[in-house]
Order: sequence, then C-alpha cells, then structure tokens
Amino acid sequence: MPALPLPTGGATHVFEIIAVLTALQLIAGRDQIWLPERWRRIQLVGPNRERFLRGLLKFIRFLERFSRPRFTFLFDHRVSNVVFGLVAVAGSVAAFVAPPFSGLDTLPALGVVVVSLGVLLEDVVVVVLGLILLAAGVILEIVLGRAAVKGISSLF
Repeated sequence: MPALPLPTGGATHVFEIIAVLTALQLIAGRDQIWLPERWRRIQLVGPNRERFLRGLLKFIRFLERFSRPRFTFLFDHRVSNVVFGLVAVAGSVAAFVAPPFSGLDTLPALGVVVVSLGVLLEDVVVVVLGLILLAAGVILEIVLGRAAVKGISSLF
C-alpha cells in the first residue's frame, strides 16, 4: 500500500505542503514517496515533540482498538487511492488557508489524519469519521471566516 499524507494541525505550512505533495503522488499512483533530499533531512525537534508524539501514538492506539477491517474491497483499487488522495489534498489546502494562529487548521488536518489512518487500517467507519472531522473543520473555517470579515468590514 502506498504511503498516505498526514498533515499536522497547528504546525507550519511546510507540513501541509508536504502532505499535498505526497497526496498528489498517491493520486498519480506512485508506490514510493519522493521528497526533495533537503526535506528528508529535516528533523522535528523541540520541547513539545515528545508530548505531541505521545498524544499521537495514544490516538493511533485508540483507533487501532476501535477499528477493524470493514468494507476492505473499497481500499484496493486505483480509483479509491485517487479519491483518498483528493480528500488529503482538499483537507491539507483547507488547513493551509486557515487564518494564522487561529487554530482553525486543526480540524481539517486532523480529519485528513483520521481518513489516512482509516485507509491504512482498511476501516470505512474510521474514514467516515475523518471525513466528518474534515467537513466540520471546513464549515467552521467558512463560518468564522465570514464573521471575521464582517466584523472587520464593519469597522470601516
């Protein structure tokens, strides 16, 4: 199975760009991810790294306990890889365009992570849960974005 893009909510746009790049490769049918050499050498460091990784692993373990293979026939087709790649691109772009420091990038990015894990675990229920998170994040971005624009334009 090809690798899936996993954007990280709250992180820099670099991760979202990498997620889009890997999703486009999934859409193109590549079995192995290509990234520029310079990007492959980047190491994630910092005080929050361990806390983030522990939380992520706890979440993944929860999903693994909850999930089981369901509708596995949906996951072994070229068309399904293209659809999952397009979902990952859409969610990553939604996270990318969220207003900076608003936290609104978290739900779309988390949705893509959950969809990707659902694909890896071959569980359509987890995929649907991820799609719900992604859609909720996009709706929240639109609603709060409109409210912010209205609020700012009323000042002028």
